[in-house]
Amino acid sequence: MDYLPVCLKLDGEPVLLVGGGEIATRKARLLHRAGAVLTVVAPEVSAELTDLVGDSARVQRTPWSPEKPLDQFRAVIAATNDTAVNAEVSQVCRAANLPVNVVDSPALCSFIIPAIVDRNPLLVGISSSGASPVMARRIRSTLETLYPPGYGAAARFYGEQRDRVSSEIAEEGDRRQFWEAIVDSPITDLLARQEVAEASRRFDRALEDPGALIHGAVYLIGAGPGDPDLMTFKALRLLQRADVVLYDRLIGDGILELARRDADRIYVGKQRSEHAMPQDQINQALVDYARAGKRVARLKGGDPFIFGRGGEEIEGLMKAGIDFEVVPGITAASGAACYGGIPLTHRDHAQSVRFITGHTRNYELNLPWAQFLNPAETLVFYMGLAGLEIICRELMAAGRAGDTPMAVIEKATRPDQRVITGTLSTMHRIVEETQPAAPTLLIIGSVVTLHESLGWFNGTSSDDD
Repeated sequence: MDYLPVCLKLDGEPVLLVGGGEIATRKARLLHRAGAVLTVVAPEVSAELTDLVGDSARVQRTPWSPEKPLDQFRAVIAATNDTAVNAEVSQVCRAANLPVNVVDSPALCSFIIPAIVDRNPLLVGISSSGASPVMARRIRSTLETLYPPGYGAAARFYGEQRDRVSSEIAEEGDRRQFWEAIVDSPITDLLARQEVAEASRRFDRALEDPGALIHGAVYLIGAGPGDPDLMTFKALRLLQRADVVLYDRLIGDGILELARRDADRIYVGKQRSEHAMPQDQINQALVDYARAGKRVARLKGGDPFIFGRGGEEIEGLMKAGIDFEVVPGITAASGAACYGGIPLTHRDHAQSVRFITGHTRNYELNLPWAQFLNPAETLVFYMGLAGLEIICRELMAAGRAGDTPMAVIEKATRPDQRVITGTLSTMHRIVEETQPAAPTLLIIGSVVTLHESLGWFNGTSSDDD
């Protein structure tokens, strides 16, 4: 270990910053957040740095001089673009046993400043010991996605409860187990969402009865249309927390691999006339696992509330008194349209968009077809492949032109995505020839003509020529 990570308290403490340019300003922002009282020495000082320092008496627009007294400072930062000046600052400070940091010169530093994830009072520092700052920043970016800003509020709350817990739980081992259970419980999520009253109530109950911490929850997660990179930070964080994952058929390759390796994975997918688990059994399974103290990820393709039956599932959770969170996902229409180069709305083509279920019952599709005739409105049919012939026929019978452009997007946002284009009158024949497989999405409207110029995704396009 080249360095010992240490958190230095600088709130209200004097710190000398040598330099007044962009590099110095970046360091000044960080020191200002830590509450340091800065003195800046440089021939020229940026306006932002002057504002950060505040008192003009602490801005000395003069060159650095080794004769300046340093005993009043707790630390020194050298952030000039003059290597000789930086080396001299380091030499003087080391001789005075004063902590010194020289930007981008680890050999001249007695301490270094890591990349920081700031969830005050919770802080995470990532250091490469000066070898690769870019790698440290990359790791910080990853951690930023895993720990939301609200974790700082949770840490503050727990800090306020430490004395109380110490007085209630005498044994150190018992206290440690209590805190471990608390931090992993839904109380942390409640605090992160600023639901302090409910979090306090549960904390009080847990302190009286530690068994109350065995408390499951369900995360209804929209996994997006297929590409794992389209999942939200929150979706990824909750998925990696889950003990049990119930997942659909439409979950894209690679998404399930983001779950914890020790999590139980249960397939509950549905396809036409074949349900791995009926919906009522899915609803009950969510309740049962949560009541057993499990954290359950209900992983759904697209968005849970757009033809995803998410509303039915949370109704059951609410009736059972189970904690749950709903995480929106990028719905298939947005993902398919963007990756296929088909804007759902466009000033010259469509001023509105309508999402419609194309799911048939007994080979019938009863929809208000007469409402779908506006040529300035894009129609998007989910689950419409089996009923494609009905959809095309009924739209034309209602009055929509047979030459209306149409696209069938197969396996949207995935590496093997395919965009098949045609018209209302020709698409049924084209689909018979090209044989797309689910999942598919139908887009109808003049915006489909933009696919040829905007379709940047490396899929295969087929039309009616």
